[in-house]
Amino acid sequence: PVAMGTGFGAGLGLALASSAFIGGSFVLKKKGLLRLCGRARAGQGGHAYLREWLWWAGLLCMGVGEAANFAAYAFAPATLVTPLGALSVLVSAVLSSIFLNEQLNVHGKIGCMLSILGSTVMVIHAPQEEEVSSLESMAEKLKDPGFIVFAVCVLVSSLLLIFVAGPRYGQSNVLVYVLVCSAIGSLSVSCVKGLGIALKELFSGKPVLKEPLGWVLLVCLVICISIQINYLNKALDIFNTSVVTPIYYVLFTTAVMTCSAILFKEWQHMVLDNIIGSISGFLTIVSGIFLLHAFRDMPFTPSLLPLFLQPGRADPHLPWSSADRHQSCQHQPLLPSEDKGSQSAEEEEEEEE
Repeated sequence: PVAMGTGFGAGLGLALASSAFIGGSFVLKKKGLLRLCGRARAGQGGHAYLREWLWWAGLLCMGVGEAANFAAYAFAPATLVTPLGALSVLVSAVLSSIFLNEQLNVHGKIGCMLSILGSTVMVIHAPQEEEVSSLESMAEKLKDPGFIVFAVCVLVSSLLLIFVAGPRYGQSNVLVYVLVCSAIGSLSVSCVKGLGIALKELFSGKPVLKEPLGWVLLVCLVICISIQINYLNKALDIFNTSVVTPIYYVLFTTAVMTCSAILFKEWQHMVLDNIIGSISGFLTIVSGIFLLHAFRDMPFTPSLLPLFLQPGRADPHLPWSSADRHQSCQHQPLLPSEDKGSQSAEEEEEEEE
């Protein structure tokens, strides 16, 4: 079982707070944009939203959420923090239905429940990573041959996707640019983890600023995030958001979990029950995010229900006479009435002959 220590609890709390702040920031910024009332909107190149305090409140919430997410990686395993980022989508969907009157259909509600259930299962079965309490131990892990092979594979595959597959298939296949974001994102999370450890040492009074590894991780993080933003924007510009978002979440989270397992050996000391629980929780979150996005604009009407669940069709107090009016096709005559009449006339003529 996972040791729920102070560090783990702090990381879990920061990850949940991050999802709440980031999810609420979208609603606040959207609310501020809707209050422009005829002034030049952001979609038309205007900047009137800069005078709306709600928009600035949303931006502040976004900053607090990202800072909390950054700090969460310093306390909790990346395999736990990254999947919990899906809760920001859930918070945004629920708050939008309440404050923005946006419709949350049955598929979205089921997706929200599945996301909560999967997150709970992942927290219960979260892996206990190896202790990485200093930049020295982080440097030792970065020298591990397994991680070096993984990083080289990520860089080579990303270059092939950018310069070979991108010009040919980037405009027609959603996986090309999303794979670039996901693969590079796994390295950026490792950099965030190292920088979080460096900040903890800095606040404890250690001379971290003199360590070159911290600056190398910072430069690598800036490069990785720049590549992620660039190619994620390309994917969103070409393809529908409801398609890009769930695919990006699945691939990005899978890449991060793989990188963390190789770099921090998070799965090495886990029992089979916790491994199955973590994978099951992740797949449950994936199902919830898929339902929440893929069917977001699909109206759900009673006519889509089976006949016995539709209003007025399943009344047990209907008389037998009215129930007989709705006979199934199995009780209908095989031939129309006219054909049946002509068939009986032909039989009478044959009998007379």
